[in-house]
Amino acid sequence: MQKTTRYSKKREAILEVIRGTRVHPTAEWVYQTLKPTHPDLSLGTVYRNLTFFREQGMVRSVGVIDGQEHFDGDLTPHSHFICQECGGVYDLLQPPALEGLDRQVSESYGFQVDSCDLTLRGLCRQCLERRAAGGGERAV
Repeated sequence: MQKTTRYSKKREAILEVIRGTRVHPTAEWVYQTLKPTHPDLSLGTVYRNLTFFREQGMVRSVGVIDGQEHFDGDLTPHSHFICQECGGVYDLLQPPALEGLDRQVSESYGFQVDSCDLTLRGLCRQCLERRAAGGGERAV
């Protein structure tokens, strides 16, 4: 039996704030952003709606960084870079090497590929510059 979903202003606000930012927000970020205009919003409501949106393909998960899942409302084909030092998430244009990769994998392995996400990890420019200047690694 398929669960029906109701329209709600909170659900709409959560989706709008995710689609309206480039920061790859966490549930906590969404909650803190919306709490002033939606005082009865709970963190649990944010988590439930983010799960719903992800399952429905309305947002995508970028992954868990420092214990918190980050989301992306931009569903156009693109990849991500995650800085392992500061936790920053950056959008990357989809590299040409990925074009046709789903077809190649399907043909080679007999799989049905529904999507392809590429996430690169390393150090962002700011963290590299900080290290070069003698700032060392961030405190955890």
